[in-house]
Amino acid sequence: MAQSAPTRPRPASYSLAQIVLHWSIAALVAWQLFFSDHPPRIQPGSAQLSVWARTWESSHVWLGLAVLGLVVIRIVLRLAVGAPSPVETNRLQATAAQVVHFLFYALLVFMPVTGILAWYFGLPTGDLHELGQPAFIALIVAHVAAALWHQFVQRDGLIRRMVVPAQ
Repeated sequence: MAQSAPTRPRPASYSLAQIVLHWSIAALVAWQLFFSDHPPRIQPGSAQLSVWARTWESSHVWLGLAVLGLVVIRIVLRLAVGAPSPVETNRLQATAAQVVHFLFYALLVFMPVTGILAWYFGLPTGDLHELGQPAFIALIVAHVAAALWHQFVQRDGLIRRMVVPAQ
């Protein structure tokens, strides 16, 4: 009979690198969604756009690439280091947390990839890219509401795990 591989213990909190990546990605996504969500479109040969307009548009592209790079690092780190055990909760909340986190990771890859395909390769993925914005906002609202619920109603210290690194 084959023995299962020993499982390593889960950390009590996220690592400093995981925490920095979480908040960095959150800040970049917030910027992308709420400040640079509709940059002016640069047309080839167009000289009438100001330096500010060109910078604004290119910031959306470059920050999108940064999000993708940071997300790849975050996924690799999560696979290598692991994540704290879920807090004790009911099955519905646990399932909702898993679904929301999966959808976050999916969107954090999907959005930059569809943007890259549209911007650099001219593929018709721009509409798909734009559909991600309301989905992201809905996930953020659900994520923040759940974090606040844990902090102020359940008082289970969940937020502390994403603020204070593991020792």
